[in-house]
Amino acid sequence: MRLFVPGRQALFCTLKNLNTIEGENFTMKKMTSGELRSMWLNFFKSKGHAVIPSASVIPENDPTVLFTTAGMHPLVPYLLGSKHPAGTRLTDVQKCIRTGDIDEVGDASHLTFFEMLGNWSLGDYFKKEMIAWSWEFLTSPEYLGLDKDKLAFTVFEGEGDIPRDEEAANYWMENGVKKENIYFLPREHNWWGPAGQTGPCGPDTEMFIIKDQPPCGPDCSPACSCGRFLEIWNDVFMQYNKTADGQYVPMAKKNVDTGMGLERTVCTLNGCKTVYETDAFTNILAKISELSGKHYDDDEATTKAFRIVADHLRTSTFIMGDPRGVSPSNVDQGYVLRRLIRRAVRFGMGLGMPEGFTAEIGKVVIDQYAEVYPELKQNENFVLEQFKLEETRFARTLRQGEREFEKAVSRMGENKVIDGVVAFNLYATYGFPIEMTRELAKEHGLTVDEAGFEKHFAEHQKSSHAGAEQRFKGGLADSSAQSARLHTATHLLHAALRRVLGDEVAQKGSNITPERLRFDFSFGRKVTKDELAQVEALVNEWIKADVPVVMTETTVEDAKKEGAIGLFESKYGERVRMYTMGEYSKEICGGPHASHTGELVSFKILKEESSSAGVRRIKAVIGAKPED
Repeated sequence: MRLFVPGRQALFCTLKNLNTIEGENFTMKKMTSGELRSMWLNFFKSKGHAVIPSASVIPENDPTVLFTTAGMHPLVPYLLGSKHPAGTRLTDVQKCIRTGDIDEVGDASHLTFFEMLGNWSLGDYFKKEMIAWSWEFLTSPEYLGLDKDKLAFTVFEGEGDIPRDEEAANYWMENGVKKENIYFLPREHNWWGPAGQTGPCGPDTEMFIIKDQPPCGPDCSPACSCGRFLEIWNDVFMQYNKTADGQYVPMAKKNVDTGMGLERTVCTLNGCKTVYETDAFTNILAKISELSGKHYDDDEATTKAFRIVADHLRTSTFIMGDPRGVSPSNVDQGYVLRRLIRRAVRFGMGLGMPEGFTAEIGKVVIDQYAEVYPELKQNENFVLEQFKLEETRFARTLRQGEREFEKAVSRMGENKVIDGVVAFNLYATYGFPIEMTRELAKEHGLTVDEAGFEKHFAEHQKSSHAGAEQRFKGGLADSSAQSARLHTATHLLHAALRRVLGDEVAQKGSNITPERLRFDFSFGRKVTKDELAQVEALVNEWIKADVPVVMTETTVEDAKKEGAIGLFESKYGERVRMYTMGEYSKEICGGPHASHTGELVSFKILKEESSSAGVRRIKAVIGAKPED
């Protein structure tokens, strides 16, 4: 049976899809994501907890991470002792993003965005109450109603001066857990923290469903990877403070921090094989099917592509739709966002998705989560606009870049390593991050010389401003960063004029002051307002693309073979510098230049006029950088 068909909403998985052995005497409640969210919050509300809203996915005043990675993350100050305005008992559903395994997304388990169900005690209750409530929520018919004999629990086995957590084990047994279903495991499995070098930390106890499959051996436990044990919940007991000298000092006020992954739990309860078959993804996958004309389960490659597109665009929607949302860029959260969208675009194009599909899927995500996270609806226009812009930017160069990659592979022969120069050229010309080249290589059974890539990247950064101590010819008043930015703008202006007016356009001179650029070019008539508007729009589009400005030393002859414009070759020596800006501009030039087109911020034509017979002149300005 196919789960996804064009034009029809995907079917929510059934218990018959449970990835366990037939005949298992173990039933679980079926429930939607919304039902589990409400059940969790209402349960802990009944235990005296205040319900607090999800924090931003972009941490505030925390330079150590790019995104909120867990429910406790926004609460660290309160776990460290600050007083929370809502009290000492808290519960929420936190939006989380973890991007360390982006390349693994596409398999059955990895996600970049997920919701974390959590509750906290800030110096209030501790192990006795938390373990009793955990048992009640897991086994009570009013809540999850899981089979008591099909649950396993892990506790900390002790290490050095920190004793074995018999206390937690005893509380589990007091609630009805069989001794043989409790496993003592070392630090790597049952210890949390501290968040930094020092601070609160402590043992945890983890809860697992025992699947109906035989043990993998005499030592089979939740620590092994045989798949018999499926984690569902984790209670962390912060009872020690690690000092600068490495000591673990018992805390006067102990805290509890818990976490249950919403998607994983819904998957388990509904007997789904993967989280992608839960209601968190059914609408998204159905839309992908509708747009592509393909089915989720057509073949392994198609399934992987569906998952990547669904996961990455869901995550991207939450990043851009956040109250502190960012747009795609080459730094920090913006870089991760750009990588997510571009990876989704690559796999979406492989599925035959139409232009604009990222915004279409973003709209599905917004509509699905708008009631729970209203900020998505509030920021809908921004989200959809950014999807359209980034998809357009990337799709324009992607196909050509992949063709260049295939050409490079065809020339490799028996070699199994993509040269660092090839990887850098893919980055410089086509905007391929090294991660994408690595992924393409993996698909071909190859690896990448990443050390070689880093070497060329470093040389590129160094050479971008090489010779800044000299006074350059070509109309520059100085070699300052501002002059470099304005000079870079003349390259883009030249390329845009040739694109709009034709190849008869040729540079005849330029002059740059700290305030503006002046560019003279051959053209036999006055440029119309509409043509100037097109030129200006093109330059701004290329600035927004934020492609690297890459310098290559070569001969004039070789530069011409690559399509470079060289109007004043006679003033250069045998070796010349060729500056490339994506697919937009390639010129022989003396420099200096910006390192990325995005450094120009924006471009505005002030005036177009005649300079001399057959020569026109444009004066223009660029935007100010924040530090200017």
